[in-house]
Amino acid sequence: MKILHRIMITAAGIGIAAGAAQSQPVDQRHYNQDRRIEHGLRTGQLTPHEARRIERQQHSIHRQETRMRYRNGGHLNGYDRAVLQHREDRASRHIYRAKHNGRNW
Repeated sequence: MKILHRIMITAAGIGIAAGAAQSQPVDQRHYNQDRRIEHGLRTGQLTPHEARRIERQQHSIHRQETRMRYRNGGHLNGYDRAVLQHREDRASRHIYRAKHNGRNW
């Protein structure tokens, strides 16, 4: 009986951890890119116009994620994560290019 109880507790813990791990990378990446934008503004690598454009793109990605989660009962399926990952990849390239294009305030 004790062994069965331990197995059930372990399985429940793994399920909870897996659910948290699925949403964490999307949220963490969004947070990291926001920090990159803020850093670019502080250091002068991004002009205010470039930052607004990139922030609008980030906001659009976040709205799409919210819609996807709403549609799927608060979760993201594999396809949704792939779509968001692709959009975040493009946004990351835009941030890099804007920070390294030689324009300053």
